[in-house]
Amino acid sequence: MKLVTFEVTTVVGRMQRIGALKGERTIIDLNFAYACYLATKYDANRAREIASLILPPDMVAFFNSGREGKEAAAVAIDFVVRQLAKGTVFGPNGERLTFTMDEVKLKAPVPRPNSIRDYLAFEGHASFSGQRELAEAWYQMPVCYKGNPDTVIGPEDVIPWPSYTDLLDYELEYGIYIGKKGKNIPREQAVEYIAGYTIFNDISARDIQALEMTARLGPAKGKDFCSVMGPCLVTPDEIDPSNLRMVARVNGEVWSEGNSGTSYWTWAHIIEFASWEETLHPGDFLGSGTVERGCGAELNRWLQPGDVIELEVEGIGILRNRVGDKPPTRRFAR
Repeated sequence: MKLVTFEVTTVVGRMQRIGALKGERTIIDLNFAYACYLATKYDANRAREIASLILPPDMVAFFNSGREGKEAAAVAIDFVVRQLAKGTVFGPNGERLTFTMDEVKLKAPVPRPNSIRDYLAFEGHASFSGQRELAEAWYQMPVCYKGNPDTVIGPEDVIPWPSYTDLLDYELEYGIYIGKKGKNIPREQAVEYIAGYTIFNDISARDIQALEMTARLGPAKGKDFCSVMGPCLVTPDEIDPSNLRMVARVNGEVWSEGNSGTSYWTWAHIIEFASWEETLHPGDFLGSGTVERGCGAELNRWLQPGDVIELEVEGIGILRNRVGDKPPTRRFAR
Protein backbone atom coordinates (compact mmCIF):
# COMPACT_ATOMS: atom_id res chain seq x y z
CA MET A 1 0.00 0.00 0.00
CA LYS A 2 1.24 3.48 -0.87
CA LEU A 3 0.23 6.30 1.45
CA VAL A 4 0.80 9.96 0.81
CA THR A 5 -0.33 13.23 2.29
CA PHE A 6 -1.88 15.79 0.00
CA GLU A 7 -3.74 19.04 -0.25
CA VAL A 8 -6.75 18.94 -2.55
CA THR A 9 -6.47 21.88 -4.93
CA THR A 10 -10.25 22.30 -4.95
CA VAL A 11 -10.50 22.28 -1.16
CA VAL A 12 -7.87 24.75 -0.06
CA GLY A 13 -6.03 23.85 3.12
CA ARG A 14 -7.72 20.49 3.63
CA MET A 15 -5.10 17.87 4.50
CA GLN A 16 -5.89 14.20 4.23
CA ARG A 17 -3.99 10.96 4.22
CA ILE A 18 -4.61 8.99 1.03
CA GLY A 19 -3.94 5.65 -0.57
CA ALA A 20 -3.16 5.06 -4.22
CA LEU A 21 -5.24 2.38 -5.89
CA LYS A 22 -2.85 -0.33 -6.98
CA GLY A 23 -2.02 -0.04 -10.67
CA GLU A 24 -3.96 3.20 -11.12
CA ARG A 25 -3.40 6.91 -10.73
CA THR A 26 -6.47 7.26 -8.54
CA ILE A 27 -6.13 8.72 -5.07
CA ILE A 28 -8.48 7.87 -2.23
CA ASP A 29 -9.36 10.06 0.74
CA LEU A 30 -9.10 7.17 3.21
CA ASN A 31 -10.46 8.99 6.24
CA PHE A 32 -13.62 10.13 4.48
CA ALA A 33 -14.00 6.85 2.57
CA TYR A 34 -14.00 4.99 5.88
CA ALA A 35 -16.59 7.43 7.23
CA CYS A 36 -18.78 6.69 4.21
CA TYR A 37 -18.39 2.98 4.85
CA LEU A 38 -19.41 3.48 8.49
CA ALA A 39 -22.38 5.57 7.37
CA THR A 40 -23.85 2.39 5.96
CA LYS A 41 -24.10 1.23 9.59
CA TYR A 42 -24.45 4.43 11.64
CA ASP A 43 -25.76 7.95 11.15
CA ALA A 44 -23.47 10.30 9.19
CA ASN A 45 -22.34 12.45 12.11
CA ARG A 46 -21.39 9.47 14.23
CA ALA A 47 -19.65 7.87 11.26
CA ARG A 48 -17.34 10.88 10.80
CA GLU A 49 -16.58 10.91 14.52
CA ILE A 50 -15.72 7.21 14.61
CA ALA A 51 -13.65 7.44 11.42
CA SER A 52 -11.56 10.27 12.86
CA LEU A 53 -10.77 8.11 15.89
CA ILE A 54 -9.99 4.84 14.11
CA LEU A 55 -8.60 6.11 10.81
CA PRO A 56 -7.49 9.70 11.54
CA PRO A 57 -6.46 12.11 8.77
CA ASP A 58 -3.12 12.85 10.46
CA MET A 59 -0.32 10.39 9.63
CA VAL A 60 1.26 10.27 13.08
CA ALA A 61 -2.16 9.71 14.61
CA PHE A 62 -2.73 6.99 12.03
CA PHE A 63 0.51 5.25 13.09
CA ASN A 64 -0.68 5.44 16.68
CA SER A 65 -3.95 3.78 15.71
CA GLY A 66 -1.98 0.55 15.17
CA ARG A 67 -3.53 -2.58 13.71
CA GLU A 68 -7.03 -1.17 14.03
CA GLY A 69 -6.10 1.77 11.78
CA LYS A 70 -4.46 -0.48 9.18
CA GLU A 71 -7.49 -2.74 9.08
CA ALA A 72 -9.76 0.28 8.68
CA ALA A 73 -7.60 1.55 5.79
CA ALA A 74 -7.97 -1.81 4.04
CA VAL A 75 -11.73 -1.67 4.58
CA ALA A 76 -11.86 1.88 3.17
CA ILE A 77 -9.93 0.88 0.03
CA ASP A 78 -12.15 -2.15 -0.50
CA PHE A 79 -15.25 0.03 -0.03
CA VAL A 80 -14.07 2.51 -2.69
CA VAL A 81 -13.13 -0.27 -5.12
CA ARG A 82 -16.64 -1.71 -4.76
CA GLN A 83 -18.17 1.74 -5.24
CA LEU A 84 -16.06 2.28 -8.36
CA ALA A 85 -17.37 -0.98 -9.75
CA LYS A 86 -20.90 0.40 -9.26
CA GLY A 87 -19.93 3.74 -10.80
CA THR A 88 -20.63 5.64 -7.57
CA VAL A 89 -17.63 7.26 -5.88
CA PHE A 90 -19.25 10.03 -3.87
CA GLY A 91 -20.25 10.55 -0.27
CA PRO A 92 -23.87 10.82 0.90
CA ASN A 93 -23.97 14.56 0.14
CA GLY A 94 -22.01 14.40 -3.10
CA GLU A 95 -18.57 14.65 -1.47
CA ARG A 96 -15.72 13.22 -3.50
CA LEU A 97 -13.84 10.14 -2.29
CA THR A 98 -11.30 9.93 -5.10
CA PHE A 99 -9.08 12.34 -6.99
CA THR A 100 -6.69 12.19 -9.92
CA MET A 101 -3.02 13.08 -9.53
CA ASP A 102 -3.41 16.39 -11.35
CA GLU A 103 -6.03 17.50 -8.82
CA VAL A 104 -3.79 17.25 -5.77
CA LYS A 105 -0.50 18.56 -4.52
CA LEU A 106 1.49 15.93 -2.69
CA LYS A 107 3.09 16.75 0.63
CA ALA A 108 5.77 14.78 2.44
CA PRO A 109 4.19 11.50 3.66
CA VAL A 110 4.60 12.78 7.22
CA PRO A 111 4.71 16.56 6.88
CA ARG A 112 6.17 17.02 10.36
CA PRO A 113 7.95 13.92 11.72
CA ASN A 114 8.45 13.71 15.48
CA SER A 115 12.20 13.53 14.93
CA ILE A 116 14.81 12.93 12.23
CA ARG A 117 17.80 10.64 12.68
CA ASP A 118 19.92 10.21 9.56
CA TYR A 119 22.38 7.33 9.68
CA LEU A 120 25.63 6.72 7.85
CA ALA A 121 24.86 3.17 6.78
CA PHE A 122 26.79 2.97 3.49
CA GLU A 123 30.51 2.34 3.88
CA GLY A 124 31.19 3.44 0.31
CA HIS A 125 29.81 6.91 0.94
CA ALA A 126 31.32 7.23 4.41
CA SER A 127 34.79 6.38 3.06
CA PHE A 128 34.41 8.26 -0.25
CA SER A 129 34.78 4.94 -2.08
CA GLY A 130 37.76 3.94 0.08
CA GLN A 131 39.63 7.23 -0.27
CA ARG A 132 39.54 7.91 3.45
CA GLU A 133 39.91 5.61 6.43
CA LEU A 134 36.95 5.33 8.75
CA ALA A 135 37.24 5.39 12.52
CA GLU A 136 36.92 2.02 14.21
CA ALA A 137 33.78 3.32 15.95
CA TRP A 138 32.02 3.44 12.58
CA TYR A 139 32.22 -0.36 12.40
CA GLN A 140 31.07 -0.78 16.00
CA MET A 141 27.75 1.07 15.84
CA PRO A 142 25.51 2.89 13.36
CA VAL A 143 26.05 6.62 13.81
CA CYS A 144 23.69 9.45 12.86
CA TYR A 145 23.02 13.14 13.08
CA LYS A 146 19.67 14.54 14.24
CA GLY A 147 17.90 16.87 11.82
CA ASN A 148 15.25 19.55 11.97
CA PRO A 149 11.72 18.12 11.56
CA ASP A 150 10.27 21.61 10.98
CA THR A 151 12.05 22.05 7.63
CA VAL A 152 10.66 19.00 5.82
CA ILE A 153 9.29 19.62 2.33
CA GLY A 154 7.64 17.29 -0.18
CA PRO A 155 7.68 16.45 -3.88
CA GLU A 156 7.72 19.34 -6.37
CA ASP A 157 8.44 21.85 -3.59
CA VAL A 158 11.25 24.30 -4.27
CA ILE A 159 14.50 23.57 -2.41
CA PRO A 160 15.65 26.78 -0.68
CA TRP A 161 19.23 27.94 -1.21
CA PRO A 162 20.62 29.29 2.10
CA SER A 163 22.50 32.58 1.90
CA TYR A 164 25.46 31.09 3.79
CA THR A 165 26.44 28.47 1.21
CA ASP A 166 27.97 28.35 -2.25
CA LEU A 167 28.06 24.53 -2.39
CA LEU A 168 24.55 23.09 -2.34
CA ASP A 169 24.30 19.31 -2.63
CA TYR A 170 21.73 16.54 -2.97
CA GLU A 171 22.00 13.15 -1.24
CA LEU A 172 20.46 9.96 -2.62
CA GLU A 173 18.87 8.17 0.35
CA TYR A 174 15.74 6.45 1.51
CA GLY A 175 14.29 6.06 4.99
CA ILE A 176 11.68 4.62 7.31
CA TYR A 177 8.94 5.91 9.56
CA ILE A 178 8.53 4.22 12.92
CA GLY A 179 5.02 2.81 13.26
CA LYS A 180 4.77 1.92 16.93
CA LYS A 181 6.34 2.84 20.26
CA GLY A 182 9.33 0.81 21.39
CA LYS A 183 12.40 0.83 23.61
CA ASN A 184 15.34 -1.62 23.63
CA ILE A 185 13.87 -3.29 20.54
CA PRO A 186 15.44 -6.68 19.76
CA ARG A 187 17.03 -6.88 16.32
CA GLU A 188 14.82 -9.86 15.47
CA GLN A 189 11.67 -7.79 16.04
CA ALA A 190 12.83 -4.55 14.41
CA VAL A 191 10.87 -4.96 11.19
CA GLU A 192 7.65 -4.94 13.21
CA TYR A 193 8.30 -1.28 14.06
CA ILE A 194 8.60 -0.06 10.46
CA ALA A 195 5.45 1.70 9.24
CA GLY A 196 6.86 2.18 5.75
CA TYR A 197 9.58 3.46 3.45
CA THR A 198 10.04 6.72 1.55
CA ILE A 199 12.72 8.50 -0.49
CA PHE A 200 14.90 10.99 1.35
CA ASN A 201 16.90 13.83 -0.19
CA ASP A 202 19.18 15.04 2.59
CA ILE A 203 19.99 18.47 1.14
CA SER A 204 23.38 19.71 2.35
CA ALA A 205 25.29 22.99 2.42
CA ARG A 206 28.75 21.50 2.06
CA ASP A 207 30.99 24.48 2.76
CA ILE A 208 29.47 25.47 6.09
CA GLN A 209 29.00 21.78 6.99
CA ALA A 210 32.72 21.15 6.57
CA LEU A 211 33.58 24.27 8.56
CA GLU A 212 31.30 23.62 11.53
CA MET A 213 32.43 19.99 11.82
CA THR A 214 36.04 21.07 12.32
CA ALA A 215 34.79 22.20 15.75
CA ARG A 216 33.81 18.54 16.45
CA LEU A 217 30.08 19.23 16.45
CA GLY A 218 27.41 19.19 13.78
CA PRO A 219 26.28 19.02 11.13
CA ALA A 220 23.70 21.68 11.97
CA LYS A 221 23.54 24.72 9.65
CA GLY A 222 24.83 22.43 6.92
CA LYS A 223 21.63 20.37 7.11
CA ASP A 224 18.88 22.02 9.13
CA PHE A 225 17.43 24.27 6.43
CA CYS A 226 15.77 21.56 4.30
CA SER A 227 14.97 17.83 4.15
CA VAL A 228 12.92 16.40 1.29
CA MET A 229 10.71 13.31 1.69
CA GLY A 230 8.28 11.58 -0.64
CA PRO A 231 6.55 11.02 -2.93
CA CYS A 232 4.74 8.44 -0.78
CA LEU A 233 5.09 5.95 2.05
CA VAL A 234 5.29 2.33 0.90
CA THR A 235 4.33 -0.30 3.45
CA PRO A 236 6.87 -3.06 4.24
CA ASP A 237 4.91 -5.76 2.44
CA GLU A 238 5.44 -3.97 -0.89
CA ILE A 239 9.26 -3.89 -1.23
CA ASP A 240 12.48 -5.68 -0.33
CA PRO A 241 14.78 -3.08 1.26
CA SER A 242 17.82 -5.30 0.73
CA ASN A 243 17.71 -4.87 -3.04
CA LEU A 244 16.37 -1.54 -4.29
CA ARG A 245 17.89 0.23 -7.28
CA MET A 246 18.60 3.88 -6.46
CA VAL A 247 19.16 6.60 -9.08
CA ALA A 248 19.71 10.37 -8.96
CA ARG A 249 19.18 12.56 -12.02
CA VAL A 250 19.90 16.26 -12.39
CA ASN A 251 18.14 17.93 -15.31
CA GLY A 252 17.49 14.47 -16.74
CA GLU A 253 21.13 13.35 -16.60
CA VAL A 254 22.04 10.42 -14.36
CA TRP A 255 24.56 11.56 -11.75
CA SER A 256 24.32 8.70 -9.26
CA GLU A 257 23.34 5.01 -9.26
CA GLY A 258 23.42 2.54 -6.39
CA ASN A 259 21.60 -0.20 -4.54
CA SER A 260 20.15 -0.29 -1.04
CA GLY A 261 21.67 -3.72 -0.53
CA THR A 262 25.19 -2.27 -0.35
CA SER A 263 24.57 -0.78 3.10
CA TYR A 264 26.84 -2.00 5.90
CA TRP A 265 24.19 -1.42 8.58
CA THR A 266 20.70 -2.88 8.08
CA TRP A 267 17.44 -1.42 9.38
CA ALA A 268 17.42 -4.14 12.04
CA HIS A 269 20.83 -2.94 13.28
CA ILE A 270 19.76 0.69 13.16
CA ILE A 271 16.45 0.24 14.97
CA GLU A 272 18.04 -1.91 17.65
CA PHE A 273 20.78 0.64 18.33
CA ALA A 274 18.52 3.70 18.05
CA SER A 275 16.20 2.23 20.68
CA TRP A 276 18.91 1.39 23.20
CA GLU A 277 17.67 2.99 26.44
CA GLU A 278 15.72 5.43 24.25
CA THR A 279 12.09 5.25 23.20
CA LEU A 280 11.21 5.40 19.52
CA HIS A 281 7.79 6.88 18.82
CA PRO A 282 5.32 6.56 15.95
CA GLY A 283 6.22 9.22 13.40
CA ASP A 284 9.97 9.20 14.06
CA PHE A 285 11.98 9.19 10.83
CA LEU A 286 15.24 7.28 10.32
CA GLY A 287 17.31 7.89 7.18
CA SER A 288 19.66 5.39 5.56
CA GLY A 289 22.44 7.81 4.75
CA THR A 290 23.73 8.29 1.24
CA VAL A 291 24.48 5.41 -1.12
CA GLU A 292 28.06 5.29 -2.50
CA ARG A 293 28.68 8.11 -5.03
CA GLY A 294 25.18 9.32 -4.24
CA CYS A 295 25.94 13.02 -3.84
CA GLY A 296 27.67 15.83 -5.70
CA ALA A 297 30.49 16.08 -3.17
CA GLU A 298 31.69 12.59 -4.12
CA LEU A 299 31.53 13.49 -7.80
CA ASN A 300 32.83 17.07 -7.54
CA ARG A 301 29.67 18.20 -9.30
CA TRP A 302 27.55 20.92 -7.78
CA LEU A 303 23.96 22.02 -8.06
CA GLN A 304 22.99 25.29 -9.68
CA PRO A 305 19.88 27.46 -9.23
CA GLY A 306 16.99 26.09 -11.27
CA ASP A 307 18.33 22.53 -11.44
CA VAL A 308 15.69 19.80 -11.29
CA ILE A 309 16.67 16.87 -9.03
CA GLU A 310 14.97 13.50 -9.36
CA LEU A 311 15.70 10.76 -6.86
CA GLU A 312 14.27 7.39 -7.82
CA VAL A 313 14.13 4.34 -5.57
CA GLU A 314 12.76 1.11 -6.95
CA GLY A 315 9.30 0.30 -5.64
CA ILE A 316 8.79 3.72 -4.06
CA GLY A 317 8.76 6.14 -6.98
CA ILE A 318 10.42 9.41 -7.98
CA LEU A 319 11.00 12.39 -5.70
CA ARG A 320 11.32 15.49 -7.88
CA ASN A 321 12.25 19.03 -6.79
CA ARG A 322 13.66 22.20 -8.29
CA VAL A 323 16.49 24.18 -6.71
CA GLY A 324 15.55 27.75 -5.83
CA ASP A 325 17.35 30.98 -6.59
CA LYS A 326 20.68 31.67 -4.93
CA PRO A 327 20.63 34.79 -2.73
CA PRO A 328 23.70 36.97 -2.17
CA THR A 329 26.23 35.10 -0.05
CA ARG A 330 26.45 36.04 3.62
CA ARG A 331 29.25 35.20 6.06
CA PHE A 332 28.89 35.23 9.84
CA ALA A 333 31.27 37.36 11.88
CA ARG A 334 31.58 38.19 15.56
